[in-house]
Amino acid sequence: MATQTTASCTGSTLLQPISEIINLPLDQVNFVACQLFALLMAVWFRLYLHPSKTSPFIRHVVATLLGFYLALFCFGWYSLHFLVQSGLSYSVMVFAGLEHMHKYCFIVTLGYLILCQITRVYVFDYGMYSADFTGPMMVITQKITSLAFEIHDGLTKREGQLTPSQKYLAISRMPSLLEYLSYNCNFMGILAGPTCSYNDYMAFIEGTCYQPRHQENANGKENGKYKQSEPSPKNDVISKLCTCAISLAIYLSLCKLLPVEHSIDDDFVSSTPFHLQIIYLYLAMLALRPKYYFVWTLADAINNAAGFGFNGYNKDGSPRWDLISNLRILDIEFATSFKMFLDNWNIQTALWLKRVCYERCHINPTAATFLLSAMWHGVYPGYYLTFLTGIVMTMAARAVRHNIRPYFLVSDSYKCIYDVITWACTQVAISYTVVPFVLLAVGPSLKFYRSWCFCLHLLCLLVVLALPVKSRRGQVKEQQDGLQKDSLQDNQTEHNSTDNNCNQKDKAT
Repeated sequence: MATQTTASCTGSTLLQPISEIINLPLDQVNFVACQLFALLMAVWFRLYLHPSKTSPFIRHVVATLLGFYLALFCFGWYSLHFLVQSGLSYSVMVFAGLEHMHKYCFIVTLGYLILCQITRVYVFDYGMYSADFTGPMMVITQKITSLAFEIHDGLTKREGQLTPSQKYLAISRMPSLLEYLSYNCNFMGILAGPTCSYNDYMAFIEGTCYQPRHQENANGKENGKYKQSEPSPKNDVISKLCTCAISLAIYLSLCKLLPVEHSIDDDFVSSTPFHLQIIYLYLAMLALRPKYYFVWTLADAINNAAGFGFNGYNKDGSPRWDLISNLRILDIEFATSFKMFLDNWNIQTALWLKRVCYERCHINPTAATFLLSAMWHGVYPGYYLTFLTGIVMTMAARAVRHNIRPYFLVSDSYKCIYDVITWACTQVAISYTVVPFVLLAVGPSLKFYRSWCFCLHLLCLLVVLALPVKSRRGQVKEQQDGLQKDSLQDNQTEHNSTDNNCNQKDKAT
């Protein structure tokens, strides 16, 4: 197996003997080795290139050069695409007018990513997991487009036109080329991310990331008490590395025992009762998720080891290192709604989609967000089937939550029953939706849905038609009208109270 993948691995062959010994593809061995090397470099970076000892310039240079080295080791000359994509986008930022710079940059960056994905899949036919150089490009695409929108917000809009989140992220000056490359290609996130905001990254480089500005979600009192200290990430890094080890062990032991492809096997479909097919599908998806847990948690640990990711303090005074975390495993596995699952899975990508699409799209933002997510993920047809299904699932889940859930909030026992039912429904719905994402091709994906008679598609359509839900903007407008009405009532009450007091004084006089 390892020998067969050597030819398609575009990176270094230095670890070929290890690849043959453990019988894993060389590109996967290179990736894990580079991430472990990045973890060691992160500890060194934090201890010996601390902001108190080193200038931001040196930290930028070292982080960028290490990032390029890891990219070359994993992907060979294909890593030049990272520079080309970044260079084209930076040129657009510099030479295009500020008014439309963010739109042009978005089109150029996403277009170059899609072009590379098309050539990788349909021209050179590298397959899914061999030297996928477009994986890092996906993260770089998020960073570049986020940066373009944040520059546009900071240089062309007044504060009153921005949401609180946009004010926090807005950038008031154009980054230098070194700062830009360091943000996109630093060694901590070049291979697996996660995406972070430019302001947070610059605060990390300059050593100001422990100030209250970067602790929005923490309690202000605790921040005031602990803000002068610089907490150690050691405990969180060790905890996340343990999570990585457990996730990797579970994935390697179960992924071959419970392949998703078995769910479309003719003998399995014809001989297995439908309820057992549902259980098998859930277990197969459960066995697949630890792979993502391993990759994203390891990437988070690398950033934390370098001192990046501090997000304030908990109420008990313990530091939080989840500023750029990409997932919350327990919230995923025990999610009781489609939205709760998506909010805790690939968190930084969800935030990127929200900031560049959902909050800025004026026509059906939900559908536009799912479409952008499909385009960003790649050109496999299965991605589009998954995200089109996700649109219907999201609308149906929203309708159920708004119309059915209030009836179960009358008591704790009713709510517990509701949570159990919605947990089971959410896990089945997620598994059903994600099957094309795993199978990739149209034929196998439609074969699976036909074996289920498209039942969840039809059920969701019926729910959406039977239980209409107001649009997001309609809900926001209704809330604003309600607040204005409450404000007017309060003013009227205060006015009446004042009149009564005046009348009483007149009578007393």
